[in-house]
Amino acid sequence: MTKITSKDSVLDLRAHFGFSVVPFTREIPIKDRWHSEIFDQPLTALRQTIEQRMSGVVLAPSGTGKTVILRTLQAQLPEARYRLHYVKLTSLSKKDLCREIGLAAGFDLSGIYPVVFRMLQQRLRQLDEDGLRPVLLLDDVQDMSPTVLTTLRILTNFDMDSRLVISLVLAGDNQLRHMLESPSLEPIRRRMAHIATLRLLSRAETRDYMQHRVRIAGAPTFPFDSQATDAVFEISRGNLRAIDQLARKSLELAAQKAISTVDPSLVAEARPYVLI
Repeated sequence: MTKITSKDSVLDLRAHFGFSVVPFTREIPIKDRWHSEIFDQPLTALRQTIEQRMSGVVLAPSGTGKTVILRTLQAQLPEARYRLHYVKLTSLSKKDLCREIGLAAGFDLSGIYPVVFRMLQQRLRQLDEDGLRPVLLLDDVQDMSPTVLTTLRILTNFDMDSRLVISLVLAGDNQLRHMLESPSLEPIRRRMAHIATLRLLSRAETRDYMQHRVRIAGAPTFPFDSQATDAVFEISRGNLRAIDQLARKSLELAAQKAISTVDPSLVAEARPYVLI
């Protein structure tokens, strides 16, 4: 198996194919994101949900672009009206969750949980009266304890549920769907005005996505033949993260071998280097 060295392969890759930046990395500016109905439609619906002072959910398999959706949502909502805060969850306590919501509202809270909770309710009410909308983007919510998640119901219950003072976007995989379908979380589920879902790419969409990533990386030509893009789709099954990893490793191997166009054999050779 050919050994790939990181620094040399990056330099060879850019020089060999004429890229201005390394393609297929996760470091992609929002302005350069791939525009497709499978992303633009959920994004528009979530933005409209927040603009209507409500909350929503993003359900997506791992590696299908939900974090990009959240980043784009954050970039599109004007700072003059919204206070957005992104949290990638592992295991938050009730107190930690309240602090994160406080940060979304623009202030830091400290103290024991009951004190933090009461302070947060007061601050959220004041922020609402000032015309500012805190928005909390919670990623990987399937890892949150259901007990902690129920705290969101209490925090969104103002004046007997007559005031919506914070918008939530809960993002996660299908485990989150199962969590929200449980009877104990029905009050949370009923507060979600829209559920957006992302899916794996089709064969044609995989090729379009690869062409876009090559174009924004500055290459003068598309360095994959049609059978290579088919191979990337067959192996990745349309998972964005897997497409990126497999395509980049294929290009690195081609650069090492001084090959100008990636064919299916290079994609197959790159397969052991990526976790799919």
